[in-house]
Amino acid sequence: MGKVKQLAGQTAVYGLSSILGRILNYLLVPLYTRVFLPHESAVYVELYAYMAILAVILTYGMETAFFRYSETHSKPKMVYSTAFNSIVITTILFLLFTLTFRDSIASWLGYEGKTEYIIYFLLILGFDALSAIPFAWLRAQQKAWTFAGIKLANIFINIALNLILILLLPYLYNKYGWSWLGIFTGGKPEVSAIFISNMVASFATLLLLWPAIRKASLTIDLGLWKEMFLYAFPLLVYNLAGVVNETIDRILLKHFLPPETAIHDLGVYGMCFKFSVFIVIFIQAFRYAAEPFFFKQAKEKDAPETYAMVMNYFIIVCFGMFAGIMLFIDVIKYFVGPMYYAGLPIVPLLLMGHVFLGIYYNLSVWYKITGKTMYGALFSLIGTAVTIGLNIFLIPRIGFMGSAWANFSCYLLMMLLSFIYGQKHYPIPYRLDKFFLYLTLSIALFLIGSKIHLPWLGLDLVIKGILFVLFFIIVLRKEPELRQALILAVPKRR
Repeated sequence: MGKVKQLAGQTAVYGLSSILGRILNYLLVPLYTRVFLPHESAVYVELYAYMAILAVILTYGMETAFFRYSETHSKPKMVYSTAFNSIVITTILFLLFTLTFRDSIASWLGYEGKTEYIIYFLLILGFDALSAIPFAWLRAQQKAWTFAGIKLANIFINIALNLILILLLPYLYNKYGWSWLGIFTGGKPEVSAIFISNMVASFATLLLLWPAIRKASLTIDLGLWKEMFLYAFPLLVYNLAGVVNETIDRILLKHFLPPETAIHDLGVYGMCFKFSVFIVIFIQAFRYAAEPFFFKQAKEKDAPETYAMVMNYFIIVCFGMFAGIMLFIDVIKYFVGPMYYAGLPIVPLLLMGHVFLGIYYNLSVWYKITGKTMYGALFSLIGTAVTIGLNIFLIPRIGFMGSAWANFSCYLLMMLLSFIYGQKHYPIPYRLDKFFLYLTLSIALFLIGSKIHLPWLGLDLVIKGILFVLFFIIVLRKEPELRQALILAVPKRR
């Protein structure tokens, strides 16, 4: 339990940046969905889908390789320098090539006359790629607060610039007629403001990471690099397939929906996808802490039991979040503008799909610590095939609901495959009875709550709040260790 508490503490600190940062960024969704029409939001949705895919390619698994080899290599600083300089070289080559052909890229994506979108897009990618290994170094050194501080600085800069460029400058331009503001605004909000804000924030982040960057020498150990790359390449395939699973729907929707509604529906789907952010935030914070934690625990005799305990508490949080979001969806929905409410039916599928994805990340410990990373690549590729196949088959038939079902099915299958093969190669005593209990309970509460629609909002929320509390009452009855830990955590009166 002490080890789990240590992981929980690290998760909490990383979560400070991830959770608070994502929540603050999420608060931009009400702005975007009220300022931009769905077809305007579609530009942001599509380009950020491509950005997620290219970000994985540009880091090609070197973060995980850095964690692995910094634990086992006799010269951890050389591991850091090799990983960082490798990313620097490939990123510079990528930027030189893509910026040269920026006009062609803009034309291919259907943004002729908007080449500036592509420039901002590419520079964001470059700055973020260069930041990846320094951030990994902070995690490996357990400098969680420094990590969180820089991440939060990025978020605050990004949000501040969004508010200035989208709201303040157009207001001043129209209110006072200051012509010099025409350099920054045409008097109305522009989607390009989202990209400019992100670009400046990413560059500022790189500057804040300079103390960590200076730790790297200007050398690459080619022998070590080859070992790291061979270890990381399956993870590149795995991570790439994973991000394709997460984002390909927003690329395919544009091409498989009816042309007259495609851009509008893409904007609706992309913004309602944001409702899954609550579970994604927790998963991201957990992964930041869990990856180095899992590698360190691999040396211990009781590692399998520790992994099983971590999984059990992880699913409690995730299924609890699913139940809470769906019970209060009638209030949470106001975070998007009314023009986007047509996308709300996708929310339960996306939430549960992401719960399965989080469980899959937990299950992935077996092939990472045993070096069988090819299995991770294989599972992700199978998931990608399912995602692409179901999107192509379902989108023309049921619209963006097809993308939601594809997302759900992909993560369910990947979770099952990883569990089955993991128990053969590295058995872990997962508590399956608890998994099925909490899964059934969360879905039952969601279905019961979906039938409750009282004319008095206050009473409606009270009843749904009681259902939500019921989930955790049942959890505490089934988890004596957790109950005891909470009792000990409560300060005793003298």
